[in-house]
This record gives sequence, structure tokens and C-alpha cells, in this order.
Amino acid sequence: MTTQASGSLDVRLMRTLLLLLTECSVSRTAELLGQAQPTVSLTLRKLRELLDDPLLVRSGSTLVPTERGLAMRETIRDILGTIDAQLAPHPTFDPATSKRTFRIVAANCLGTVFLPPLVGRIARVAPSVNIDVCPLPSYEDFLAQLADGTIDAVIGNWPHPPEHLRMSTLLTTDIVCVVRSSHPFAGRRDRIGMEEFLRENHLSPTSDKRAHLSPIDGRLIELGLKRRIGVTVPEYAIAPYVVAQSDLVFTTGRHFAEQIAQAFPFAVLDAPTELGQMTFYMLWHDCKHHSPDHAWLRQMIKSVAADVRALDRAATTETCLVPL
Repeated sequence: MTTQASGSLDVRLMRTLLLLLTECSVSRTAELLGQAQPTVSLTLRKLRELLDDPLLVRSGSTLVPTERGLAMRETIRDILGTIDAQLAPHPTFDPATSKRTFRIVAANCLGTVFLPPLVGRIARVAPSVNIDVCPLPSYEDFLAQLADGTIDAVIGNWPHPPEHLRMSTLLTTDIVCVVRSSHPFAGRRDRIGMEEFLRENHLSPTSDKRAHLSPIDGRLIELGLKRRIGVTVPEYAIAPYVVAQSDLVFTTGRHFAEQIAQAFPFAVLDAPTELGQMTFYMLWHDCKHHSPDHAWLRQMIKSVAADVRALDRAATTETCLVPL
């Protein structure tokens, strides 16, 4: 195909050419296209000029493709098939039969509260769907993996999520401090003040290099403050065991704090007011936004978040009704 031809052979001409080379009949092609026969004859003449080949030649009373015509018939069929496939409506997503794998990154402090019901709900309606929950890679890597589709969704709680990503707020929780029962704070019932909070030695799952991504240290940075972190741990699950053996203060969301306080003799206290609340949100990239299966995943995540919010409201109402 010449440079001129490749630049001038639009989809309409390719469809006419494919019909001509398949039907080997100008009249039949005109009938299929709903056009007048002279119009198709003019189109064939134009195609012959563009491609510098007769394309169809006489063999007795019929037309047969030339050698180049035969080769082009297969090429054009492949090209149009690809175009039609790309322009076809989005396929529907059937969770009951899908074997798709979704890759999710989730903030550790929400994981034990949020992921089990999410996995359970997906398993009930999509038994062959696989869920790959992976640890948070570096900030730059997770942005790149969202963009290239390696990661489907991120459930995060950073103070300032990337603005170029799609976002849906899932839930908000109080920030609290967790200490062992022998800690000086354990017997008090009032909120911890910022000055005494900063005097304490702290346990954190976030290293100094990523302090700006922590909902605690990121907020302190905004306030121009810095706490003393005595110990950092690589996994959230380790934190309760370290707190149980030390006087370190562990600051986290109320959901996770109350969960570990059921298994350990911990006191849970309100953190300084200045820290505000911890907000969890779902992030995803535009490249996944219009995918039916991804829309289904987002709805599953949102529905579990709605259930957690409902439980929070119920617990708050119950607390308010308890007589003093």
C-alpha cells in the first residue's frame, strides 16, 4: 500500500473494498450497501487509482480478485475486525461466572476491619473472582501501577491524596491513642492534650522517610510539630504486641484500636483534638473508570464501607442511650 493510499483509505472505503473483494460483484456490493450501482463503480475506480492495482479483473462473465486484491482482502478484514472490536459496546460483567483477578492495596489499619467483609461479600456473589491484596509499594510505584492497570484500587488515608486520581470517600473515624494497662495514661478518661502527646514516646508503622503520608505525622507536619517516634514496625499486625511490652503510645483509627483492645489489655483514649479525624477513601485511575468489572468492584467496596458506617452510627446511638 503506498503512502498516499494509506493516508486516503478511510474506514468507509475499506468496508466497500472488502465487500467488493468478497462478493466479486459491483451490483451485489451496491445492494448490500444500499447504494446505487454507479456509485459503487465510481468507488471501485477510486480504489484502483489509490492502490495502483485493478483489484478485480474479468474472468469470463465474473470478476475475480487480483493477487494484490486477495492479499488485501485478508488485511482489510483484520483491520476492520480490530476497529469493530474496539468500537463495540463495553461487554457486560457477570460476577457469577467471572474468573477475573482484582489487585487492591489497602491501608493496614483498616485492613482487618474492612477486608474480611469485603472478601466475604465478593465470595458470595462472585465465587471464581480472585482478590490479590498487596502491601503498599513506594508512593511513585503505586501511582505508576495505578496508571498502567497493575493495581485496580487503593484504599488509603493519607492527608492529601493525589488530585489527578479518581476518589470516593469511604468512611471517617476518630483518631485515638492506645496504651497498655500499666501506662500512666491508662487510668484517665479525659482527652490527651497535644503537649503531653508530644512528650510521649511513640510507636509508628510509618518510617520518617514517609512521614508525610501518615495521617498522624502528616497532620503534625501541617501544624509545624513533630512527635518522638521511638519504634517503627514494618507491619500493623506487629504493633499490638510491641505496645503490650512497652510504654509506647500507638496512635491509630478507632476501628483498629477497638479491635485490638478486645484481644489485649489496652486502654483506648481520645487523641489530641488538633489531629482531627482519619478519613479513608478509594483511589483509582481513569484508565479503569469505564470498565464494567471495575465499576462492580468499586460498588462492592462502597457497599462494605456503607455497612461499616451503619455499624458506627448504631454504636454511637447505643452509647448515647446508656444512662449515666
